[in-house]
Amino acid sequence: MPSNKKLLQAAAGSAGGDPLYVEDVFSTFLYTGTGSPNVINNGIDLAGEGGLVWIKRRTGGESHNLIDTLRGVSKVLHSDTTGAEQTYTGAFTSFNSNGFTVNQSGYAVNDTGKPLASWTFRKAEKFFDVVTYTGDGTNAKTISHNLGSVPAMMFVKRTDASVYWLVYDGSQGYTKYALLDSTQGFNAGPGYWNQAPTSTSFTVGDLYNDGGTNASGGTYVAYIFASDAGGFGDDGDENIIKCGSYTGTGTAGLAVAVGFEPQFVMFKAAVGTTSNWTMLDSMRGIVTGGEDRQLYANSSGGEGGGIGIELTANGFNVMDTSGAYNTNGATYIYIAIRRPMKTPTAGTEVFAMDTLGSTGDANQPGYRSPFPVDMGLKTALTGNQRQISTRLLQGTELLTESTAAEAASSSKQFDYMNGTDTSTATSSVNMMWMFKRATGFMDVVAYEWNGTATRDVVHGLTVAPELYIVKRRNSSSLGWYAWHSAFAGTNSSIVLNTTAAKATTGIFTTSDPTSSTFPVANDGSVNASGGTYITYLFATLAGVSKVGSYTGTGADLNVSCGFTAGARFILIKRSDSAGDWYVWDSLRGISAGNDPYFFLNDTAAEVTGTDYVDPLNAGFTVTSNASSTVNVNGGTYIFLAIA
Repeated sequence: MPSNKKLLQAAAGSAGGDPLYVEDVFSTFLYTGTGSPNVINNGIDLAGEGGLVWIKRRTGGESHNLIDTLRGVSKVLHSDTTGAEQTYTGAFTSFNSNGFTVNQSGYAVNDTGKPLASWTFRKAEKFFDVVTYTGDGTNAKTISHNLGSVPAMMFVKRTDASVYWLVYDGSQGYTKYALLDSTQGFNAGPGYWNQAPTSTSFTVGDLYNDGGTNASGGTYVAYIFASDAGGFGDDGDENIIKCGSYTGTGTAGLAVAVGFEPQFVMFKAAVGTTSNWTMLDSMRGIVTGGEDRQLYANSSGGEGGGIGIELTANGFNVMDTSGAYNTNGATYIYIAIRRPMKTPTAGTEVFAMDTLGSTGDANQPGYRSPFPVDMGLKTALTGNQRQISTRLLQGTELLTESTAAEAASSSKQFDYMNGTDTSTATSSVNMMWMFKRATGFMDVVAYEWNGTATRDVVHGLTVAPELYIVKRRNSSSLGWYAWHSAFAGTNSSIVLNTTAAKATTGIFTTSDPTSSTFPVANDGSVNASGGTYITYLFATLAGVSKVGSYTGTGADLNVSCGFTAGARFILIKRSDSAGDWYVWDSLRGISAGNDPYFFLNDTAAEVTGTDYVDPLNAGFTVTSNASSTVNVNGGTYIFLAIA
C-alpha cells in the first residue's frame, strides 16, 4: 500500500504540479575554489526558474558577491558596499538547472584553494522573488512582483550608481528603512517606500532626492522575501520562510518560535541598538552549547566564531546577550529558512558508510557520503571507542559504550557537503556509519532541562518515533536510555551502554511519543536540573528503514522490513534478557557466509568467523547459527534496519 505522504504527493501533482519543498528553492552549499570551471550541483533550478546566488569567501577580506538571473552572470553587487554593479567576466559563468558554475580565481567566487559559502534563493511564489526596474523620479512608482504574497522583507539596490542598500521590513512598516551595508538600526523616513507593499506590487519614491529607490533613469534590483505564506510540503500548506522580530531580554535562552527548525538565519538589531547583519547556517555550523560560525552581510571580513543561537524543532534560542542578538529591550529582525523537509525514498539518500581517507583528497572530509551528514558513528575494526558525533554539537563526541560525558574532539566537524571529519589520514580499519536527518526516518534533538518535572520534548520527525535514545551530555555517570515501540505504554526502557534487559525504570513515562513530541520523566538521565541532553530518534519509513521486533525460533528466521534489495545496516538487541547490541553492515559484509559484527556497548574488535545473519531481499535473516545470541527460541528482540 502507498504511504499517505505519497498519496498526497500524487494528489497534489494531479491537481496542478508537483509539490515544492525547501530543498527545491534554497540551498547553502560549501565548496573549495579551484580557479577553473567548478560546477556546483545544489539541486536548484536557476536556468528554468531564476533566482539569486549569494557567495562569500569564508577567509580574508573579500566582499560578498550577489549575482541574479535578471541582471546576468557577469553582473555582481556587493552587500557590504554602496558601490554600483560590477562586471566580472569569466568568474561566474552560468546558471544551471541544478545549480551554477564558477570559473577563474581573483573574484572571490572560485579562488584556488579558498573555502567559500554560497546561498541560493530560487524564485518561487511564497518564498522569494527578484525584480528589476528603472526609476522615474516620482514619489509613488509602483512595481509589480510575483511573490504571490505580501513581501515581509525587501533589499533594494541601485545598480548604476554608488548608493546604499535600502531595506524594507514588514515589522517596522513602510515609514522606516534600514541599510543592508550598515550597522545602523531602522530610521524614520517614509520617502523610500511610500506605502505598504501588497501581494502583487510595492511602491517606491524619491522624496529625499538621493536616488535610494527611485532616481529618474536609475536602474534597480529588488530581492523580495515572503513570510508564513504556506505553499510548500506534501499538501502545499507548510511554511518554509519566516521574517519576524523579537525583543531582547539580555538573558541567555530567549526562545523565538518560528514554526519550524531553521537551517539559515539572518539577524539585525532594528531598534534600541546597532549591530551587523549576522548570517548563520547549519552547514557552516550553528552549534548547541558551542560557537556558531558567523559572517556579516555588511562586512567583507572573514568568518568568525561566537555564541549566537541554538536551534530547536520550533525555532531557535538566543544564547548571546550582547548587542548583536539580545540587548535588553532592543528590537531585532530576522529571516529564518526551514531545514530540509523532503521524505526520502531510498536508504542511500540518508545512510552511508565509509573507511577513513578512502579518496586521499586533503580538501575532502575523512569519511565520505553522497549527502551532508548530521550524525556519525565511528569505530575501528581492530577495536576502539564507538564515537558518536553530531552536526548540532560539532566539535564534540560521546561514546555509546560508556557513561562518559561529552568531550571535545576537534576532528568532528560537519561543514562539508559530502561527509564529515577533518582527518586527512588513510586507514582501511577505521570506519564510520553516517546518517542524515530526514522526515519520517531520523531526527536529532538537543535539549536542556526547562524546569518541568515531566515534559514532552518537541522533535521534527513528523511521525511518531519508534526508537529513541537519550544521553545526558554533561554527566559522566549516566547511561544511554532507549525507548522502543515494543515497550509502548509500559514505562520501560533499555540501556545502550550495557547488556541489560529492558526494565521499568521511570526514565520515560507510560505516555507514548507522538508525531511532534516524546515524553521524558523527572530523572537525571533524561530531564533534571542543569542537564543538557541529546536524543537520536528513528522511525519506520517504507523502503528506507524499519524499526521492529521479532521472537526468536532457534531456526532460520526471515525478518521482513518491506525492502527490495535487503538491509545494509542491522542493529539487534535482545530485550527480555541480557544481550549485546549487535551491528552488521554491508560495507564489511552481509552475505550467505560469515558476517562480521560489532557491539555498540563494547570497544572490542569486530567479531569475524560467524554466520548469524544472511541477506534477504525483504530485510534480513537471522540464522540457526545465532540461536545462542540473536535467535534464542522464545527470546524477544528489537531491531533497526536500513535499506
